[in-house]
Amino acid sequence: MSELVISGLRVRVGEKEILRGIDLTVPAGEVHVIMGPNGSGKSTLAHALTGRPGYDVIDGSVTLDGVELLELAPAERARHGLLLALQQPLEVPGVRPATMLVAAGADPATVEARIDEEARRVGLRPELLHRFLNVDLSGGERKRAEIVQMGVLRPRFVVLDEIDSGLDVDALGSVARRLQEATHEWGCGVLAITHFRRLLHELVPTAIHVVSAGRVVASGGPELAETLEEHGYEPFRQTT
Repeated sequence: MSELVISGLRVRVGEKEILRGIDLTVPAGEVHVIMGPNGSGKSTLAHALTGRPGYDVIDGSVTLDGVELLELAPAERARHGLLLALQQPLEVPGVRPATMLVAAGADPATVEARIDEEARRVGLRPELLHRFLNVDLSGGERKRAEIVQMGVLRPRFVVLDEIDSGLDVDALGSVARRLQEATHEWGCGVLAITHFRRLLHELVPTAIHVVSAGRVVASGGPELAETLEEHGYEPFRQTT
């Protein structure tokens, strides 16, 4: 079975150590959710996994099916099957989604049809994805466009950095259902970072992990979201 394994991951941004030893295993076909207070290291984890510059790994390991991702450039990590859906997807004037997806490994002969199919599955008008990448799209449309890219590329694992931010109820439902379907269609593993329990109404988590002060301080099943809803993060908060 395919696995994304994070072991003892420590990450520094500038002079500050943000992640202080993250241990986490996400098997194929499972949905693991990261929750935690602001500043706890959730987005730092996403950026470190995908190799964003400025996030310096000072210790630890991240393997995908035994291959050490930390030794690979960001593009190689993506080609190996790890996709990041950004919290704030960027505009790329001059580059069309189909061109970008072909460069990432999609079949040129079918990419346009696949884009249209995936757009419909998340409630996005296909013609919006024949423009330049994310240009003139609303925040919610950009989030759904990220899920379209996932559906076309079919990565082994997808990391979602607050994919629910900026989505209305209908769009959130479409995105969550598409993610849930991906876990069954090709065994995609999902690591979803979120502040809000509402994402979990349609995207059923296998496990929820609470991060505080750069460490996983609690893990549990879907019932952990109810505890967080009732008591907040204070019972789990750490300062060092």
